[in-house]
Amino acid sequence: MDILEQFGRNAGLVWDALNNHGALTESQLIELTGLRPYELYIAIGWLARENKILFDGEKYSLSPTNLTPDIGKAAGKIWIALATRDNVDIPSLVRLTNLDKQKVYHAIGWLAREDKIQLRERFPAKPNWL
Repeated sequence: MDILEQFGRNAGLVWDALNNHGALTESQLIELTGLRPYELYIAIGWLARENKILFDGEKYSLSPTNLTPDIGKAAGKIWIALATRDNVDIPSLVRLTNLDKQKVYHAIGWLAREDKIQLRERFPAKPNWL
């Protein structure tokens, strides 16, 4: 399976969990979906781009998103960083954009949903930067 397909599949897992259980915290989503934290963050970015996820400061729920200003702005920073450099890894994106890792992953999900990024390697099972 292609990595972008996996991102979409993970977003579907998050959507299903929220649809079946209602509003959930990050830790509850991780437990219910079996996703790693970075996979969850990418899925949240994907769902935010689809205007399907809301965050109230504690829990996520299915609703028109309120994350567009935050994640959309982060996606713009990532897009600019990627446009000016080749082969940028996550730690470099954190450094270049002054975003925390969670925001970088959100932005990757957003950009992946827009089909605006190319990823050359699968994320390792346990990345050393988490």
